[in-house]
Amino acid sequence: MVEQVAHEAGRKARARSERRHAIWFGLGMMGLIGWAVAVPTLAGVAIGLWLDAHWPQRFSWTITLIFVGVIIGSLNAWWWVRRESEKN
Repeated sequence: MVEQVAHEAGRKARARSERRHAIWFGLGMMGLIGWAVAVPTLAGVAIGLWLDAHWPQRFSWTITLIFVGVIIGSLNAWWWVRRESEKN
């Protein structure tokens, strides 16, 4: 418990001393998270449109793959945020 409190206090002190870095880091992280979700979603749209044109089904490939892309992108963004928070 004491070690955890000391670790958190050290993180807080580093964050205060690197305030300018924190702003740019936050903006960069928002961009990274946006791209991490957008790229798999757009890939799902592209593949879904192609599948709908070549192998039509009773369901929409595009909508299905948009959903899959958002899930994959969200997991990807969560992984990046978790990795970056563990560094600090």
